[in-house]
Formats: sequence, structure tokens, C-alpha cells
Amino acid sequence: MRVFLIAGESSGDRLGAALMEGLKSLKDVEFQGVGGPLMEAEGIDSLFPMDELSVMGLAEIIPKYPHLRRRLHETADAVLAAEPDVLVTIDSPDFCLRVAKLVKAKKKAIRTVHYVAPSVWAWRAGRATKMAKVIDQVLCLLPFEPPYMEAAGMACDFVGHPVVSEEQAKPEEIQEFKARHGLEGPVWMILPGSRRGEIERLGARFGDVVRRVLTHRPDLSLVIPTTASVAPMVREMVAEWPVNPVILDPSDHPERAKAEKRAAFGAADWALAASGTVSLELAAAGTPMVIAYDLKPLSRFIISRMLKVDTLTLVNLVSETRAVPEFIGKHCRPELIAPAMLEVMDNPQRQREAMNLTMERLGRGGEAPGLRAARAILARLDPATR
Repeated sequence: MRVFLIAGESSGDRLGAALMEGLKSLKDVEFQGVGGPLMEAEGIDSLFPMDELSVMGLAEIIPKYPHLRRRLHETADAVLAAEPDVLVTIDSPDFCLRVAKLVKAKKKAIRTVHYVAPSVWAWRAGRATKMAKVIDQVLCLLPFEPPYMEAAGMACDFVGHPVVSEEQAKPEEIQEFKARHGLEGPVWMILPGSRRGEIERLGARFGDVVRRVLTHRPDLSLVIPTTASVAPMVREMVAEWPVNPVILDPSDHPERAKAEKRAAFGAADWALAASGTVSLELAAAGTPMVIAYDLKPLSRFIISRMLKVDTLTLVNLVSETRAVPEFIGKHCRPELIAPAMLEVMDNPQRQREAMNLTMERLGRGGEAPGLRAARAILARLDPATR
């Protein structure tokens, strides 16, 4: 069996590697495509370095557009030459779906599978209809997504979210982490985002929340996991805070960066976090949270009028509750966030129940998502190929 895979970001590389592992456990498979180090370790010889596709933002894309366009056509030509039994595109829709379109235009018989459904349940529902013109099957991470994809004309399978397979910190790791960083008493984790723009928009507001909460809970120890690219901004952000938080910069100890982050999530009693998939990481660790986020004024104006849901927090959506307090856009104000944070600190039980339900619905305790994804692809292939 021949499988051509395309991933354009590190998250897609993780999904692709798990899928490849699952496929190899079920079939004799030959892989081709584009992937990162994890997919390469599973046996793919990447057509070109995956990080060439990891471009975000209009300003970054424009100067690289001619090169990206060449890679787009190079990838489509490689798919056509390989004549795979299935083309699997993983997230990165701007690149991946264009490749699928070029391939389908030349050879409609090549089966196409897209791994990670676009969030049409939240906004821009028309994306599913456009996808259906070039994608035969979607593998989705969230249990409520299949009806949206099927309504547009695509087969869709819920295969579980990779967060349920991520390793959690052991009690001894948590104790060692606390001792190493001198953390005493309750631990409050602050997660203001991983991009410069997020720190710029949220940093001062999160700092104000910290000051307000500490007047009621002076016993708290603070931890801020961050990325190497924004660590200097984070250090500047906390310079005038009333306490000195522990800042986890992965560049300080790269050999233990992943274990440090895992232990921090396990050690945290509560968290204040920017909106995003981090809410699922916190839920997996059993850490009650408050979510807050804001955009630039124009983006906030546009998106607020396009949104179709009343919450963006995945724990709320998957559990069908509103257990996680959320402060988005004009509601992202310290005087609103701080009382909610104190309430979560005092009464976390309802949220713990919602987090447990979320993990169950995402597949915790069941078959690994990569293996489920592999089975879903094989189940819908032509019987002669399976």
C-alpha cells in the first residue's frame, strides 16, 4: 500500500507520525511526502524541509509566495507521479488543500483524506463546502464535528484528540519540580500565549489580574511556561509584578524542557490562560482554569460578527457545559477576570467534572488516536487496497 502524506507544522508532524505508526501496525505501507523529524523517524523521506511551509501571517507569506508556489506544484507533481492509494493532508489547509485541488484536477481517482477538520462550527461554514470539492474523507479531533463535514458531502470519522495520549507528570516528577524551583504552597500557572502579539495584548491585563488575585491570596506561587521566542518579553512583563514568578524558558535547559512543562502542568492547582488548545492540555492535567483572550480591534470586530458559538473554550464545547469561565474580546478585563479566578480557586469541582467528561469524550482510555485514524482510512479504501 502506498500513502503520500503532507504536514506543514510541528503539530501536523506529531499527528502524521502517530498515523504512520498506526498504519504500519496494520499494513505493509510505503510512505512518501512532506513531514518533519517525527514523520521522518517513522520512515518518510521528506520531499523538502517541512519548516519551509511553517509561515504565518500575510506579511510573512508575501515575500515567500513565489517559493511556496513552486513547492506547491512540486508537491502536487510528486503525488501524481507516486500514484498513491491515498493522499493524506494534515492540517495546514492553505497549502494542503491547494495541493489536493491540483491533484484532483489531474487525477480525480486519487483518494484524498484531510486530517483535522476546519472549525466550521465556530465560523466560516463555507470552508467545508469548498473542501468537499477536493477532499473525500475528513479525520476530525472533536466528537461534534462529523455532522458538519458530512453535511458538506464528505465522509468523516472522529478519531480522538492527541491530547489524550500525551504523557502526564508522575507525582514524584511534580515533587521534584516544586523542590527544584522552591515552590511552596498553592501553585498558580499563568499562560499569556506563545506569540509576541498575544503577550503585547494580554501581558498588562494578566498582570493586573495577578495583582488583584494576590491581594486575596498572597500565599500563591506563580509559574509561567513560555517559549524561547517570547521569553524576553515575558521577563519584561513580570518585572513590576508583586511576586517573582518561575519562568520556564525552554532555551535555559533544552534537555529537560518538555519534562519541565509537563511537571508544571501537573504541579499547578489553577491556571489563567490565553484561549487555545492549551485548555485541553490543562484539562488533561486536571488543572482548573480561567480563559481570557483579545484580538486587535479590527479583527475583534470582524470575528465577533462571524462567530456562531457562545464559547471558544474546547472544554466547554466538548463537555456541553460552560464550566470554564471565559473572557473574550471586550470582556477581557481584569476587573471581570480576577473575581472569576478567585471563584474557581474556591470552587473547582464543577469544572473538574467537565474536564473529566471532556477527556472521556476525546477518547481517553480507548485506542490511540493515531491507530484509530489509521483504521478509519483503511475502512473507507477500496476493498482491493485494504
